Amino acid sequence: QVQLVESGGGLVQAGVSLRLSCATSGRTFSTYAMGWFRQAPGKEREFVAAISRTGVNTVYADSVKGRFTISRVNARNTVYLQMNSLKPEDTAVYYCAAVSMAQPTTAYFRVIEYDYWGQGTQVTVSS
Repeated sequence: QVQLVESGGGLVQAGVSLRLSCATSGRTFSTYAMGWFRQAPGKEREFVAAISRTGVNTVYADSVKGRFTISRVNARNTVYLQMNSLKPEDTAVYYCAAVSMAQPTTAYFRVIEYDYWGQGTQVTVSS
């Protein structure tokens, strides 16, 4: 079992940057592939970005490609989401998630593939 705790959300103006962090418990962080998802009011949860166990592979949703960067520091049991050039349509609750028993170089982008989820952090971007 792993616990995920997101932080770093907030209310910002369009065009600025935020960095989300997801701290995990346990000593097996390096065995999990990690991902970020988001859910806006009235919408389904959607994929944002994912990173493989080793960090060698990443994948992004088209809507954030070139603006967001996912990274991880296994020694800190933490995954990050650097969000630049934020837009009002990025407003959502952002969730960190983990895939257990992950393949070493696979970045997963489907909700159903993830085993553990954080509680989420709100990101609101005003125009």
